[in-house]
Amino acid sequence: MTKYIGILTSGGDSPGLNAAIRGVGKAALNHYGMQIICFRDGFRGLMENRSMPLDGGALSDILTRGGTILGTSRDKPHRMPVGGKLLDMTEVIVGNYHDNHLDALVCLGGGGTQKNALRLHQKGLNVITLPKTIDNDVALTDATFGFDTALGIATDAIDRLHSTAHSHHRIIVVEIMGHRAGWLALGAGIAGGADVILIPEIPYAVESVAEAIRERSRRGKPFSIVAVAEGAISRQEHQALLAADKQPAAGKKKGGKKAAPEELAETQYADRTIKLAKQLEQLTGLEARVTILGHLQRGGIPSATDHLLATRLGTACAKLIDQGHYGVMVAAHGEGTKAVKLEEVAGKVKSVPPDHPWVLSARHVGTSLGD
Repeated sequence: MTKYIGILTSGGDSPGLNAAIRGVGKAALNHYGMQIICFRDGFRGLMENRSMPLDGGALSDILTRGGTILGTSRDKPHRMPVGGKLLDMTEVIVGNYHDNHLDALVCLGGGGTQKNALRLHQKGLNVITLPKTIDNDVALTDATFGFDTALGIATDAIDRLHSTAHSHHRIIVVEIMGHRAGWLALGAGIAGGADVILIPEIPYAVESVAEAIRERSRRGKPFSIVAVAEGAISRQEHQALLAADKQPAAGKKKGGKKAAPEELAETQYADRTIKLAKQLEQLTGLEARVTILGHLQRGGIPSATDHLLATRLGTACAKLIDQGHYGVMVAAHGEGTKAVKLEEVAGKVKSVPPDHPWVLSARHVGTSLGD
């Protein structure tokens, strides 16, 4: 019997989403004889039953497009804004899944999507996921599609900023995405030749950063590039977060649920990059400027590496569906793929290990990591 497959994209947009949709779609339609139904704007579209069929024509010319042709949202099935309230719409989603006679639901997304997909799988739905995020922080996969493209964009930005930093004898602080993990800032910082790289996994001392910059000045290099992940924090901030997390009354959200450390960081240290730049000005006597790359890192045509990764994960997804293998994420594993149980992925973060080869390479070329 023909299998009916639903597809949605959830969370932030990322280069390679359309390539992944195409990979799943073409393999499912042409190789396995399946039918595809797409839902617009993530889990919200599934809840509102906003669907469209996906055929060969819809898959034409989308390989090189950025973003996602399906649209996306950050809505969670169990906490979805409806009528000004946050409601659990899981049962509505389960009902729409069955009303569309789906045999499986493919969810393309990052860490949050893995958790939401697991919740739906635990409700009895046949769910399978693909890992996308420019942050590269999804657990148990070698890589996520979107990361390589963003890495190239951030590296190019650092390359270009060297000119103005050198010309004006300035400190240029470049904020790069990566709230929970520093893969993007670390990789771009090394590739772009940043003098200082600050990532969430290694809390920094401002004085150590300033001393690295002053040492460059003493060696006749009166400019510096500081690549900082948006989630990087100082040692003092790190200690404050740890202390707050240990106190039951601290960081409570409405309803009595304790806020996660990253949520506390968002509210307490939203302007940390600008604050860091001002501190470095005071400590070094050099003029500092801030460049926040922001959503620029997500845009444009995906790299060849992301095209390839998204396509092979997508086609592997269709094969797993044909085999009836559900409740898994399709992970990149060497030059191939592997199916990882959602229970093993959901809620986990792939952080940069302190002894990772990239960290060691940065230290060996004299890059300061602020510690």
